[in-house]
Amino acid sequence: MTFPATRMRRMRRTSALRDLVREHRLHPRDMVLPLFVQHGEDTTTPIDALPGHGRITIDRATDIAAEAQELGIGGVLLFGIPATKDEIGSEAMDDEGIVQLAIRAIKSRCEDLTVITDVCMCQYTSHGHCGVIRDGEVLNDVTLEILADIAVSHARAGADVVAPSDMMDGRIGALRSALDAEHHESTAILSYSAKYASAFYGPFRDAAGSTPQFGDRRAYQMDSANVLEAIRECALDVAEGADMLMVKPALAYLDVVHRIKEEFKLPLACYHVSGEYAMVKAAAERGWIDERAVMMETLTSMKRAGADAIITYAALEAAHWLREEH
Repeated sequence: MTFPATRMRRMRRTSALRDLVREHRLHPRDMVLPLFVQHGEDTTTPIDALPGHGRITIDRATDIAAEAQELGIGGVLLFGIPATKDEIGSEAMDDEGIVQLAIRAIKSRCEDLTVITDVCMCQYTSHGHCGVIRDGEVLNDVTLEILADIAVSHARAGADVVAPSDMMDGRIGALRSALDAEHHESTAILSYSAKYASAFYGPFRDAAGSTPQFGDRRAYQMDSANVLEAIRECALDVAEGADMLMVKPALAYLDVVHRIKEEFKLPLACYHVSGEYAMVKAAAERGWIDERAVMMETLTSMKRAGADAIITYAALEAAHWLREEH
């Protein structure tokens, strides 16, 4: 038998050849940077579990947004830290709330940067759940009315995209109807369509102060063992008017990312969540891994699985690394 004529190593021989035939490429525009915005001025409150991130005042958020725009990053995703909390998360729907103020400030300086806002109640409620509570249960339909008010308030402030993360049934239809009724037909909806009840959210809950005061969120977030359920969730959101779908978390659910991309022809985001990011940071701090190499390999895996957009706390670092490569 003669040796095979095909030698796969030929196209791996040099860096230039490898780059020439690379199937998937990361670009800063693929990434969205989450920001935690708080009241005050010229202040950053470090988040120990999210190295490199903190709760930042609007002036500092605007500076970071400007850096993101200069680097070509696709957008920012805003989470608010309210001044006060109550049973229904009143500040979330206040036109002078922290996110609404941040939207206006960022858009006034970074007009072309896409501003996405998280639409949920958990950071704003005294109980830490994503909806209205009655007798220890999160009420679905009553919560939809508040979520719609939040989305309209964000759109009024200038948000390009609203992203409901609550996992209430029917929320996409409720938001679309409310936005259209208030003449915000152009405001897009990025749905957290397949949001799993994950153990990877720990650092985020510390950052946002959104840990439930009782129980957990398994009654409304998805079971981590399910894939077909994710497809059904996405199908419902598509029917209700979602413009973009999301899988959260990302790294532990790349199979779901791939299935959703195969099933639906909408743009797809995945959320590289706080725990996934923090694990890389922690291992790198101990010298166990090469942080840059592992982070970029991780983000590339999400692109390879089918994500069009990657929400990641590593967006600024990755954008700088990509710039260095070119």
